[in-house]
Amino acid sequence: MRAGQGRIRPLTVHHLNQLLLVCSLVLLVAVAAVRISSRSGLPSLLVYLGIGVAMGQDGVGDIHFDNAELTQVIGYAALVVILAEGGLGTKWKEIKPALPAATALALAGVAVSVGVTASAAHYLIGLEWRQALIIGAVVSSTDAAAVFSVLRKIPLPARVTGTLEAESGFNDAPVVILVVSLSTAGPVEHWYALLGVILLELAIGAAIGLAVGWLGSWGLRHVALPASGLYPIAVMAIAVVAYAAGALAHGSGFLAVYLAAMVMGNARLPHWPATRGFADGLGWMAQIGMFVLLGLLVTPHELGDDIVPALVIGLVLTMVARPLSVVLCLSPFRVPWQEQTLMSWAGLRGAVPIILATIPMVQGVDASRRIFNIVFVLVVVYTLVQGPTLPWLGRKLRLGDGSEAADLGIESAPLERLRGHLLSVAIPDGSKMHGVEVAELRLPHGAAVTLIVRGGESFVPLPMTILQRGDELLVVATDPVRDATESRLRAVGHGGKLAGWLGTDGTTR
Repeated sequence: MRAGQGRIRPLTVHHLNQLLLVCSLVLLVAVAAVRISSRSGLPSLLVYLGIGVAMGQDGVGDIHFDNAELTQVIGYAALVVILAEGGLGTKWKEIKPALPAATALALAGVAVSVGVTASAAHYLIGLEWRQALIIGAVVSSTDAAAVFSVLRKIPLPARVTGTLEAESGFNDAPVVILVVSLSTAGPVEHWYALLGVILLELAIGAAIGLAVGWLGSWGLRHVALPASGLYPIAVMAIAVVAYAAGALAHGSGFLAVYLAAMVMGNARLPHWPATRGFADGLGWMAQIGMFVLLGLLVTPHELGDDIVPALVIGLVLTMVARPLSVVLCLSPFRVPWQEQTLMSWAGLRGAVPIILATIPMVQGVDASRRIFNIVFVLVVVYTLVQGPTLPWLGRKLRLGDGSEAADLGIESAPLERLRGHLLSVAIPDGSKMHGVEVAELRLPHGAAVTLIVRGGESFVPLPMTILQRGDELLVVATDPVRDATESRLRAVGHGGKLAGWLGTDGTTR
């Protein structure tokens, strides 16, 4: 309701039903948008933004919404969920070799990107240095969800995916600190002191995130909850605790939640597939709600004057700042030029930049509305340009890698009274467990394959039963050998029946 059009009526059950109907329809349209984006190669964030814009004051919904502070709060909450979901899906075995390179990109790479982009905004567009630095910092954060939504069909080498994923998880934290510091009233002095603050907050956030993640993993693995549906809720609650603890300790809550979720995601928790699916659904809900709200905050008829500045800044960011930061940060690690080229073009911007663009609006920075409009146009236009071309570039650079065996899907359920665990193992296509006899698994003493489900039928296997792709195995393991059993199963899945003899362990090389 617009101001001056009458008294606001109290919310009734009828109004609540209408609200629920509208929200449900928006969610259904947004879910259908996932299918559209998967076929077109476009990140789904653009469709969600479009829904918000269509519902806004220049669209068919004619909803007038300009509360930047509420948008920022909801955006922060959604970002916590998105980072938690991303951390849970991050495989330590993939990012471990790429960790030094990803850290360099998240710190030194961000500094290079901010400097180059801010210089372009100042000298080419004529923005004041504070405004230029804010824009440079806002658009220097990459988005894992946007990148992998268009790369998920390409089996890239582990170093590329690990570097991109770790970078996007790590660079949110320093960028948030930098944007908040630049948006605070008063002159920006002593850049070295600001650098020290950033490093201190990152260290605090990392320590708290790792500690909370380890404690949470230990608790979930040793305490049997009364219902399997409580495990996903507990995992997400622990991730949120990490964010809150990190923020209250004046550290980086965003880094804390990402690291805590990553620790839990690699800890082989009970009922892991259900937990992963629950987190994935929450992540989608957070993205949908956040982008629809951001679309509502945009006033399309005000964007006209900011289109050209956004295109210029985005061009410098995409063609100069991002490639320069990648070359400077990755060359010392001897990363091949093909991988550097892809990672230069894969610096997609998504949720984080638009959320961060609301910070100067809340802080009352001069021309903050223009900053938001420039960032909005930049994200939309360059996502439209980069998103559909990323798979094509990956194929042209011949970076597809289908040589690695598919990982097993293993779900563990604790049997507290029996002091054991029931492992449900799914053998995917490409697993080297195909063709292996049950006896050749060489499981530790105290573990056994008790049942195989094949083609919808179940049977008790014999030692000479040959496993096939698509089989589902039920493995019972006593508590002392639970970890060794799962490690052995993964080793056979990656190395075949000779795993261990040929140096193959439970990880992908």
